[in-house]
Amino acid sequence: MQQQREDAGTPGASQVPAATRTLRVLRFLAGQPDPVPVDRIARACDLPRSTAYHLLAVMAEEGFVTHLPEEHLYGLGVAAFEVGSGYARQVPLQRIARHALATLVDRTGHNAHLAVLHGRDVLYVLEERAPGRPPLVTDVGVRLPAHLTASGRALLAGLSAAQVRATYPSGDALVERTDRGPRTPSALRELLVQTRQRGHATEDGEVSEGMASVAAAVRDHHDHPVAGVALTYPVAEVDPADVDALATQVRRTAAQLTRRLRGRATP
Repeated sequence: MQQQREDAGTPGASQVPAATRTLRVLRFLAGQPDPVPVDRIARACDLPRSTAYHLLAVMAEEGFVTHLPEEHLYGLGVAAFEVGSGYARQVPLQRIARHALATLVDRTGHNAHLAVLHGRDVLYVLEERAPGRPPLVTDVGVRLPAHLTASGRALLAGLSAAQVRATYPSGDALVERTDRGPRTPSALRELLVQTRQRGHATEDGEVSEGMASVAAAVRDHHDHPVAGVALTYPVAEVDPADVDALATQVRRTAAQLTRRLRGRATP
C-alpha cells in the first residue's frame, strides 16, 4: 500500500511500467526478420497475452505496429521506421557519409546524395556535387516519393513484404511526377524484387526528365536499411554499358558505410 501511495503521488509513475513494456515490444519486433504472432511477442517480452494485445492495439493506432489480421501477425509500422530514420538523419550518419560521398563523386564525376526513408517519401540529407554539375531536384531537405527514386527503391527493397504492403496498400499511394513509374502495388513489388536481385536500384526519367540514378542501401547492425546512397547522371552523357560500372561504385560506397555502422555488407 505504501508503494502504491508513493506511485500515486509521483507524476507519470503509473505510466512507467507500460512505457517499459512498449519499448520492450518495439525492440523485439525490430529484431525479427518478419511479422510474428502475438503469442510469440507475449512470451519474448514476458507479458500476459491480454496485455500484449492491448499494447499492440495502441501501438497500431499510433503507427508503430502493423497488424496483418488475415495472417494474425504483427510487425513494425511506418512510425517505427520514421524514428529510425530520424536517428539516421542526425549528425552521426551525415558525418560518416560525407567523405565517402565525396570520394564517390571524385571517382565518377557525377552528383551523389544520401537519403533516408520517411513514410512514403525519401528525405535527402546530404549532397556532394561534382564540379561543374548543375544542382538537382534532390537537394538537401527535399522530399520525393520513395517509389519513384532510386534511393527510395533501394530502401523499400530492404523492407519485408508486409511492411511494403502496409506502406502502399493501394494504387492511390503511388503518385507520379513524369508519367512514369509503378502505378499499382503489384508493379511496385515486382520492381523491388528486381532491385533485390540486382543488388542496386535504378530510375530513369521518373523524377526528372533526362536524368537517371543508381542507388544502394546502407544497413545497420540489425540489417535494416537506414539510408540510400545514389548517383544521378544525365542520360545523354552516359553509355548504357557504363551504368553497371557506376552501380558498382555506388554499391561499394554503401557497403563501406554499412561496415561503419557495424552492419553486414553484401559482397
